[in-house]
Amino acid sequence: MLSLELIRQHPDLVKAGIAAKNEQPEMVDEILAIDLERRELLQQVDSLKHRRNEASEQIAALKRSKLDTSSAVAEMKEVSDRIAALDERVKAVDAHLRDLLLSIPNLPHPSVPIGKSDKENTIVFTWGDKPVFTFTPKPHWELGESLGIIDSAAGAKISGSRFYVLRGLGAKLERALISWMIDVHVKDEGYTEILPPYLVNRESMTGTGQLPKFADDLYHTDTDDLFLDPTAEVPVTNLLRDEIVREEDLPIKYVAYTACFRKEAGAAGKDTRGIVRVHQFNKVEMVKFVRPDTSYEELDGLLANAEGILRKLSLPYHRSKMCTGDLGFAAAMKFDPEVWMPGQDRYVEISSCSNFEDFQARRANIRYRTRDGKLAFVHTLNGSGLAVGRTMAAILENYQQADGSVRVPDVLIPYMGTDIIR
Repeated sequence: MLSLELIRQHPDLVKAGIAAKNEQPEMVDEILAIDLERRELLQQVDSLKHRRNEASEQIAALKRSKLDTSSAVAEMKEVSDRIAALDERVKAVDAHLRDLLLSIPNLPHPSVPIGKSDKENTIVFTWGDKPVFTFTPKPHWELGESLGIIDSAAGAKISGSRFYVLRGLGAKLERALISWMIDVHVKDEGYTEILPPYLVNRESMTGTGQLPKFADDLYHTDTDDLFLDPTAEVPVTNLLRDEIVREEDLPIKYVAYTACFRKEAGAAGKDTRGIVRVHQFNKVEMVKFVRPDTSYEELDGLLANAEGILRKLSLPYHRSKMCTGDLGFAAAMKFDPEVWMPGQDRYVEISSCSNFEDFQARRANIRYRTRDGKLAFVHTLNGSGLAVGRTMAAILENYQQADGSVRVPDVLIPYMGTDIIR
């Protein structure tokens, strides 16, 4: 959520940032109009309360003088009724104003390149040599089927399209990746492991920015008004909702594995084969709560943690810096590490590392107390470390051999108990 004071003082700046994200800047004018109405209503309420206090004092004086108070009492009742009516109006205006503020995206950092779509993202870094094959490499869905470890037909039978079943060493590889990634982030990088609920409430979804903007892409349980989490970012960030932490405890670094659930409402026709874009998938997510003055340094560290997983797996990748039109609703800056998929002859997003600055913290009311006793909003960051299914797909495609088998990356052999998948 943007600061209302920022919108009041710099409306043109806010409009420009909203427009750069392909959103409607006219919302700013509506917010300013509602804000003005609210302030005028509050002035009327204050004035009437002053009159009511005066009438109360007048009634007390009349009673002491044993004079008739009926006229003063009638006036005070009329004033009280008007105050009650205005209070109800203020509540309605407050709710409308909050709804409007929740609908405004975060502003992009000034260094983010202006662009309309992902076609204008910028490749800023490349790592690793693409594997060279003496045969035509297969996509992971063909490898998974021939090895008997990915069963899309069974997933479709059980649940529908964009679901799959893992069998045997496929299931073990997924489990090994989760355990190994968590171990790396905890032991080597100092994150604290979290295992949160998969169902979250409306306040949690609102706090991280999924609601109200992305309601159509979420799975919702009507009976309890709960949502299946689209990413561990939601429950983990909300661990500190309405909390005040100490400055000396920052940064706070959490890592969590969860299953993730998305309707993929806008994904018709995209990645219909394989396990890259599905309704349920596993992901290891890193979340940071940091001081505002260190948040971009912490973003660099977050990227290093995510890309470190790719390097340890010897998976070639490049890093893409998102332009304003592909930045997303809540992020001020975002980078996507994208892994090379030789069976598809393309790079595929495998992580997103974002700095939200104080946007989520304002929505979720996450603050810290500075060493001199003041309260301020933290900055929040999150990044996939990594999307597990996509990592599996990348391993299958990059480590495949001519006989159809797949070598297991060295770091995973202790977790797998084998060095090859046949």
